[in-house]
Amino acid sequence: MFDESDWSRKFLFIICASFFSGILLFPQQASANNLSVSNVTIASRSASADTVTVQFDISWANSWRNQTNYDAAWVFIKYTTDGGTTWAHATLKTSGTNPSGFSIGSGTAIDIVVPTDKKGAFIQRSAVGSGSLSTTSVKFVWDYSTDGVSDTASVTLKVFGVEMVYIPTANFYLGDGDGTTESSNAIHVTNNTTVLISTAAQSNVTVDSNASDDIDTSPISVDGDGGITGNASFPTGYSAFYLMKYEVTEGQWVDFFNTLTNTQKTTRDITSNTNGGKNSDSASSRNTIAWTSGDATTTRTDRAMSYLSWMDGCAFTDWAALRPITEFEFEKAARGPATVVAAEYAWGNTTITAAATISGTEDGTETITTSSANAAYNNTTFSGGDASSGPVRAGIFATSSSTRTQSGAGYYGNMELSGNVNDRCVNIGDSTGRTFTGTHGDGALSSNGNATNSDWPGYSSGEVTGAGGSNFRGGAWNSSASVLSTSDRSNTATTSTRSNTRGFRAARTAP
Repeated sequence: MFDESDWSRKFLFIICASFFSGILLFPQQASANNLSVSNVTIASRSASADTVTVQFDISWANSWRNQTNYDAAWVFIKYTTDGGTTWAHATLKTSGTNPSGFSIGSGTAIDIVVPTDKKGAFIQRSAVGSGSLSTTSVKFVWDYSTDGVSDTASVTLKVFGVEMVYIPTANFYLGDGDGTTESSNAIHVTNNTTVLISTAAQSNVTVDSNASDDIDTSPISVDGDGGITGNASFPTGYSAFYLMKYEVTEGQWVDFFNTLTNTQKTTRDITSNTNGGKNSDSASSRNTIAWTSGDATTTRTDRAMSYLSWMDGCAFTDWAALRPITEFEFEKAARGPATVVAAEYAWGNTTITAAATISGTEDGTETITTSSANAAYNNTTFSGGDASSGPVRAGIFATSSSTRTQSGAGYYGNMELSGNVNDRCVNIGDSTGRTFTGTHGDGALSSNGNATNSDWPGYSSGEVTGAGGSNFRGGAWNSSASVLSTSDRSNTATTSTRSNTRGFRAARTAP
C-alpha cells in the first residue's frame, strides 16, 4: 500500500544532446519540479554496432519503494535528423532488467527495466527505501540502425520522462454496493453488489442501462488473468501495470506538442475553436496554453491539462509509448485490494472537502490552505493565486506528512483520481471499448497527429479519430461530490469533443 508520506511531484522533462558522426556537441539541459535529468552526454558511439550510449544523471524527490509497490520514471528518447522539423522515437538496444551496455550509475540503487518493445525504460528503486532518489551516470543504449539512422546523420536527441506508479498483481473489487445502495451506474453482478476480480471468472457482470452501456442486457464474464467475454486480452486490472502518478500537465502537453509537425500541431491545437477547444490563447478556466505558430507555451507547467479530447489524450499516449487505461484499472488504482466502502472516494472513505483558497504564486510551489481540503470539485471559484475556477496543480494536496485522505491519494499513490479533471478510460459498457487489447503506443503518430493503434477506442482507417468506446471517471473541478466516487459511472458519454473539464492519464502494462 502507498505510504502517505511517500509522494513525489510530476513532470515531463526535456534534455537535449547532439552528435555528428560521433562527435559530441554541447547538450542543452533543463529540469522540472523534482524530476530532473542533468549532465546529458553521448558517452560512446559504436559505428560497428550502430549504437549510441546516452549518459545522464536523474533525480526526483520523495521517491519510495515499500513491500507493496513503488514509483518510477518512464524515460524515453526522441531524435531528429532534420534540425527539429520532425522528431522520431528512439528504439533501445536490449530489453530486460539492467541489460548489457546499460548502466545503473552511482547513487541511489536503481533498476533499469526495458520492455520487449524497447521504446523506453522504467527507472525505479531496486530496494526498499524512501526520500530523494539521485543517481549519476545512468546509461541507455540506443540502437539507431533499427530506426534507420545512418552513421553520418546529424542527430539531436531529447530525453523525456513521466512519473509513474507501479500497481502490482492483486485481487480487487469493482463497484461499491453495500447491499442497499451503490454509486450511479456502478459495475455489479446484481444491483448494489460488488464484483471480485481474481483468477476465478466472475459471470453476469453488468452495469445499469443507459445509452452508452449495452452490457446490461448482455452480461459478460470477467476473468482476472483471462480477459472478458470475447476478448481474452482485455486489461482487467488484475495483472500488474504502471499508471501515471498524475494527470497530464500543461507542461507535459507543451513538451509533447512542440515535437510535432505543423500539420500535427494544427490537429492537436486546443487553443482553436475546433472540436470544443478553448478558442483563446489567454487563460480560460485556468488553462494557460497558448499557440499560434512555432512552439506552444504555458505559464502554469504544473497545472493539470484540460480541454483534451479522447483523440488528444490518445495522441499524447501513443507518442509517449504508453496506452489508455480501462475502467477496471481505474478502480483498482483507487481502491487497491481493500474492502469496499460505499460511495468511497479514491482515498478510501467518504471524507471530502473542496479546495477554496490558494496560497502563494502559482509557480509550482503554491498550496491549498483550505482546512482539510483534499479535492478540486464543486465548481469553486478560488481565492488567492490566479483565482478563477478550473483545475489546480497536480499533486497539490500532498505534503511530506499528509495522510492518504489529506493528500487525496489512491491506494497505491496515484494522485487526483477523484476531482481536478476527468480521467478518460476505456468503457467496459460499450461494445467498442470491450475490443481493446491493451497495445502500447510506438511513439509515432499519423501525419495528421493522431494515434494509430487499431485496438484503441475511436480507431478508424488507420487513425484514432473518434471516441466511441471511451468514457469519463473520477469527476472534475466542476463536478458534484457524488461524481467523484471511485465507482460512479454517471458520465459515460462517448463524446469526442474537448472541454475545460477533460484531461487524461495513461498506463503501461508491466514488463
